[in-house]
Amino acid sequence: MSTPPKLDAIDRRIIDILQKDASLSIQKVGEMVGLSQNACWRRIKTMEDEGVLKARVAVFDAEKLGYPLTVFAILRVREHSADWYKKFVSQIVSRPEVVEFYRMSGDVDYMAKLVVRDVRHYDEIYKEIVKIGPLLDVSASFAMEDIKNTTAVPVEES
Repeated sequence: MSTPPKLDAIDRRIIDILQKDASLSIQKVGEMVGLSQNACWRRIKTMEDEGVLKARVAVFDAEKLGYPLTVFAILRVREHSADWYKKFVSQIVSRPEVVEFYRMSGDVDYMAKLVVRDVRHYDEIYKEIVKIGPLLDVSASFAMEDIKNTTAVPVEES
């Protein structure tokens, strides 16, 4: 693991503000943290250059866009070769419905978070996933309620 960059209280405040609303102008963010527009821009640019700030995106409501069902799929696989891994990962991440995908430790090999129209839509994706093979198991859990869903990372003093 890499050492996190040194962030002071102003950097952390900038992060907190941008995580809540990345559409704010740099001038407005600077005003909120007590910096000039140029000083604020330099801090944000440094965070981008260091990879602390990965992207500035808009977050949309999946349900209102026709994808009301969130599915967590757990995959256990037979194969672990580099060639198989490359093919497997490329096919999974190419699916737009897969919004998060992780290689896991323990008994689970991979976990995918998908947004889908309905159970039938998930089943179509499931059938495509099992064609990649060889898989030991694919099991899915359907989210019943979205209680907390955020892209924000904690910004407390470390």
